[in-house]
Amino acid sequence: MGRFAFSTDVRIRFAETDAQGIAHHASFVVWLEVARVAYLERHAGGYASIRERGIEALTTEVQLRYHRAAYFDETLTIRVRCADLRGARFTYEYRIERGGELVAEGHTRHATVDRGTYRPTRVPDWLAEAIATAESPAA
Repeated sequence: MGRFAFSTDVRIRFAETDAQGIAHHASFVVWLEVARVAYLERHAGGYASIRERGIEALTTEVQLRYHRAAYFDETLTIRVRCADLRGARFTYEYRIERGGELVAEGHTRHATVDRGTYRPTRVPDWLAEAIATAESPAA
């Protein structure tokens, strides 16, 4: 498995926890999105830029495996990489860590569609090139 060249941090807010102060499992899905949007901001001009160019990236699958609990006011590092890009589909992989300790891992799958028609469309060359650059060893 390749490296994770991009990461972003999130601090667990009280609203993201249960009565025991443990991060709710659904919060992790939000944090994956935070990391994915930050990744796109750095490498592809941001999600708004992608939409302005006529493309939507729909989430088609979310998979998470939880290894450890996370707690209110902790800072987690979300590592993300684009692991597969073919046709109109691409996959992001994630590692959620606390001080280097694995808390959760997973992936999301996405499909690109035309923003006006919502019909599937290939990942545009400019976006594929931005992702390839982000995932290159020099990034």
